[in-house]
Amino acid sequence: MTKIAVIYYSSTGNVHQLAAAVAQGAEEAGAEVRLRRVPELAPEEAIDSNPLWRAHVDATAGEVQEATPADLEWAEGYALGSPTRFGTPAAQMKQFIDTLGGLWFTGKLANKGATAFTSAQNVHGGNETTILTFFNIFSHFGAVIVPPGYTDPLLFEAGGNPYGTSNASGGKSATVTEAELAAARYQGRRLAEVSAKLTA
Repeated sequence: MTKIAVIYYSSTGNVHQLAAAVAQGAEEAGAEVRLRRVPELAPEEAIDSNPLWRAHVDATAGEVQEATPADLEWAEGYALGSPTRFGTPAAQMKQFIDTLGGLWFTGKLANKGATAFTSAQNVHGGNETTILTFFNIFSHFGAVIVPPGYTDPLLFEAGGNPYGTSNASGGKSATVTEAELAAARYQGRRLAEVSAKLTA
């Protein structure tokens, strides 16, 4: 059974929805999956300033375990997800990535399948550049990047992003469409299938 880690940061819930769908898709492909969220770094007053943010933090606090580097060491493939912040992953995700130096140095992140997903307020709000930033990180890890590409017609219904599943939230929560969820499940299945071939 292939081991897949889906690790994400989400402030108001859209990336959380995508992460859950990626995890579901990997499970449908027969993988053992760990769904994990990275720690929240924002001060309470910032979270409280946005009711959607506060509601999501409270809803997932007891529902999804926090990620640790051990989750990536355990995994044979991994998916990272984050909302876009000025065209790059959020600070919370970057902080988690910056804890992986020990695993990187010992080669424990290499030769594994890796994929990414994201959400921005607008269609052109940085979705593609955020995923491509993850690809830079995966290259440093020595991972095998597994984008969805244009390998299934359902990807066009979700906006046709060949780099990874993305959502345009319009600044609201729970805006992920069924087409985007289907694309995220497909991305999770593809990650599990390719990662299984890498470990065969």
